[in-house]
Amino acid sequence: MKVIILAGGYGTRISEETHDKPKPMVLINNVPILWHVMSIYAKQGFTEFIIATGYKSEVIEKWVDKISDPWEIKIMDTGLNSQTGWRILECMKTKPDSKFMATYGDGLGNVNIRKLLDFHNLQSRLATVTAVRPPARFGVLSTQNGLVTRFGEKLQADAGWINGGFLVLEPRVKDYIVDALEPFETGALPRLVSDQQLSAFQHEGFWCPMDTLREKQDLEKIGKMSTPSWLVGI
Repeated sequence: MKVIILAGGYGTRISEETHDKPKPMVLINNVPILWHVMSIYAKQGFTEFIIATGYKSEVIEKWVDKISDPWEIKIMDTGLNSQTGWRILECMKTKPDSKFMATYGDGLGNVNIRKLLDFHNLQSRLATVTAVRPPARFGVLSTQNGLVTRFGEKLQADAGWINGGFLVLEPRVKDYIVDALEPFETGALPRLVSDQQLSAFQHEGFWCPMDTLREKQDLEKIGKMSTPSWLVGI
């Protein structure tokens, strides 16, 4: 099964790193985070990728020409200003009758892809999204009559669930994508919800996006472990 990697955005929230390259090409320990995302799938036997590019597509194209991993990689320039829905649609059109997986080129997690697929097939809906806990970013405090009684880090388990990527998409998902300028997250996904066609696979393990410079630095520290947290147990 082919895996779509969304890699076309501007990465404005981490502009310190993205003025000369797309966000998925930001380095985590001397290797683009895009490679780490692909490795999560490849380690579990999924090595066919379509990289949906846009902003500075040529940077990704040159990198793909140089990597030595035995993966099948197709680059699709899906437009400079296209949103995630259109990028997914363009990639799905390459095999109109096939199921696809898809994820973002800037988020890492030790998601068990086989269990995700089994869950998706059991649910028998058109799409499945992996639900994750957002990483803690702020200290949490408790007060009583103006006195701070507790201060500490918020735990991921204390938060609600959010869309962490790692999607499974049936062919008919294409029918829910209608506009090049409409994000998949605010267009197709809500329509799938309205039709009761979206499932959520709850992932309790590690997950972290790279939205900020601090998160990049955190991922670099984790990446120096003998087995990075996004590969533990898979």
